[in-house]
Amino acid sequence: MNLISLILTIVVVGVALWAINSFIPMERRVKSILNGVVIVCLILWLLQAFGVIGSLRNVRIGSADGAARSVQSAVACNDTSRSSLSLPSS
Repeated sequence: MNLISLILTIVVVGVALWAINSFIPMERRVKSILNGVVIVCLILWLLQAFGVIGSLRNVRIGSADGAARSVQSAVACNDTSRSSLSLPSS
């Protein structure tokens, strides 16, 4: 990504944040949380763009194992529906 794209992205994010803060009525606390989240996301994006941190695609929040368990338990609860499913033959 070239420098002009980086600067243009930062300007667009800044103008969007200014517009949201100026024209959308919100509580001061909500605005400060929104500003903080946008700034943190922008900093992470910039660090990734400059190669300071690796790709953020593999970042997971929570346990992937816990998500698999919840899917398995949901399937186990619908155990009767499995017998009525038929797979297409090829």
